[in-house]
Amino acid sequence: MFVVGDYVMAIDDDVYGQVVRIEGDQYSILSTDGFEVAYARNELVLDKSKHEALDFSRNFSALANENSSFKKRAKTTIQKKKEKQQPPMEVDLHIHKLVSNTKGMTNYDMMTIQLDTAKRQLDFAIHKRIPRVVFIHGVGEGVLKAELEYMFQRYENVRISEGDYRKYGLGAMEIYILQNPRM
Repeated sequence: MFVVGDYVMAIDDDVYGQVVRIEGDQYSILSTDGFEVAYARNELVLDKSKHEALDFSRNFSALANENSSFKKRAKTTIQKKKEKQQPPMEVDLHIHKLVSNTKGMTNYDMMTIQLDTAKRQLDFAIHKRIPRVVFIHGVGEGVLKAELEYMFQRYENVRISEGDYRKYGLGAMEIYILQNPRM
């Protein structure tokens, strides 16, 4: 004997589903395809794996309703591990990255553009609370590097260090922006 909610399989057809209605000896099955099909009792077989799982869930819910002290555990919020430190903002100060054509420009003009770009980018990073900025100045004769160091030393809330040698070689400096500078 089947009850409404049991999972059954047809013996001669490739039909599997759940009993949704019983009328005498006719069982209406809602198949996995979404169709309702009628079968006689002797044409169906009970799916024991689903039946045992269904019995367990019925018994468990009845037991839970009987025992009023059974309560669901409160949801706990899972705090994410501290995200890895985000990569630094990179500012490439090579002149060919800043202007399309250097024809007719003197060294002073080029350095002025590079220093203005560095100051503007550092001010942007301070305003947006970006903790680290890498300025890629290149190797050269070291004039731009010296000017950058002189300019960055005028800021109270920054610390200057060499850029990562493995990534940038000798041509970069990393600026750490202190978010809460001590007075």
